[in-house]
Amino acid sequence: MEIVIQNVVASSSIGVPLDLQKISMSLEDAEYVPEKFPGLIYKLKEPKTAMLLFTSGKLVCTGAKSVDMVHKAVGIVLDNISKLGIDVPKKPEIKVQNIVATSDLNKDLNLNTIAISLGLEKVEYEPEQFPGLVYRVDHPRVVMLLFGSGKIVCTGAKEIKDIDLALKEIVKELTDAGLI
Repeated sequence: MEIVIQNVVASSSIGVPLDLQKISMSLEDAEYVPEKFPGLIYKLKEPKTAMLLFTSGKLVCTGAKSVDMVHKAVGIVLDNISKLGIDVPKKPEIKVQNIVATSDLNKDLNLNTIAISLGLEKVEYEPEQFPGLVYRVDHPRVVMLLFGSGKIVCTGAKEIKDIDLALKEIVKELTDAGLI
């Protein structure tokens, strides 16, 4: 099954306090309105990502389609900040917080039957509230959203291999139960 990464969220810390007002005045595409949000929002066009910067020196990158894209975006932001005279590390540690990916079983799913068959301890399904079935995978610890169309959204992964393992797990469980 093809896995399509939709979003990688990662964080980092540069270890020095940031003057967000100064940075926002100097960088194009930077938005800082502390009354609305305590961080500076810096949108990059290439790679298309958004970086949240905080006075503590913490960074959060969102919108990346790969871990490599996160590293590239963080590098660009740090280069731009260092040009403002702020001493920042060249290669700070970057920690992936969440990977969201999609896949497709290419067959319709009967979510009512799946909810009953897979057991209430791992499944949440309230179609009046949300059209997808929420399935919590124990190992790796991720959440799979299954839709009647056969589409699957995986969230909570820290590594790409976690998504692959979780997909294999859910396909095996559905197959073993005769549901696909």
